[in-house]
Amino acid sequence: MDLLDIRNLTIEMDGPHGRVRVLDKVSLQLKEGEVHSLVGESGSGKSLLAKAVIGVLNPLWDVTADRLWWNGKDLLAMTPKQRRAITGRDMAMIFQDPLAYLDPNATVAEQITEAIPAGDVTGTFLHRRVDRKTRVANLLHRVGIRDHDAIMQSYPYELSEGIAQKVSIAIAIAHRPKLLIADEPTTAMEPSTKEQIQRLLGKLAVSQNMSVLLITQDVASILPATQRVSLLYCGQMMEHGDTEKVLERPAHPYTDAMIKMSLQAHAELAPKSRLPSLPGAVPTLRHMPIGCRLGPRCPYAQKQCVKAPLVRHREAQSYYCHFPLNEPES
Repeated sequence: MDLLDIRNLTIEMDGPHGRVRVLDKVSLQLKEGEVHSLVGESGSGKSLLAKAVIGVLNPLWDVTADRLWWNGKDLLAMTPKQRRAITGRDMAMIFQDPLAYLDPNATVAEQITEAIPAGDVTGTFLHRRVDRKTRVANLLHRVGIRDHDAIMQSYPYELSEGIAQKVSIAIAIAHRPKLLIADEPTTAMEPSTKEQIQRLLGKLAVSQNMSVLLITQDVASILPATQRVSLLYCGQMMEHGDTEKVLERPAHPYTDAMIKMSLQAHAELAPKSRLPSLPGAVPTLRHMPIGCRLGPRCPYAQKQCVKAPLVRHREAQSYYCHFPLNEPES
């Protein structure tokens, strides 16, 4: 059974020009202990999907799904109190701007201590105080911070961006969640810091048997430990499946374009050279194309693309395209 099972998730909102479908029948499954990367350009709906899972969407938005299950339980059928209980116990989320996420008025030690479940600390007052400090130090060690004494007494504004992100990860894993959602955790970081955070998330997934949903704009930023990857564009799922299969033989033109636009694919380019890119830009909510939303930008689009494509399967891949790439020869 999947830990997280999403089938045909749709999110609609009322705007000044009528109702807009922000997410259009998106499906995603996540197994226990799996690392899954969700890739897409800014505005594709990645963060909305994460917020729908956590349960922090605007209550005025209309959320429907054939299935939005957590460990076999229907999240949409739960009361807000039941959703908060599951989120607080089994899920955690880290964000792309750790300094905005951390409390500027509390030390690192105070913020991590607050995240440790009360039931984990027992004994006398003095024993609990020592135990909390030890647990905070252990959490900082687990995320790669060795000089824990200095960091514990620091305030967020005194930390570098990389250290602040490690602290936010320590807070997220303090209650040993089953699912960690990382919403573009390395955006705007320098390459060395980015690699540290990526390695850390991969190690945590393995060592704690924790599922990780990594949200990113860049195919090159997906974790080396990623088992499956999904490509989302403009609220529609383009392709998903086994990471190695999808990246080696992409079926959808959008997947192919995202791979070719990656810096990793052009490591030998001369400085200031132009990277290949899709023409045009992500459409606004007021001007969503009909059918396949990539159609106006797709180099392979034809008349049939004005109709939404049905899901098709190939080995360990699933994709939504009328004219897929890299089809096996018959």
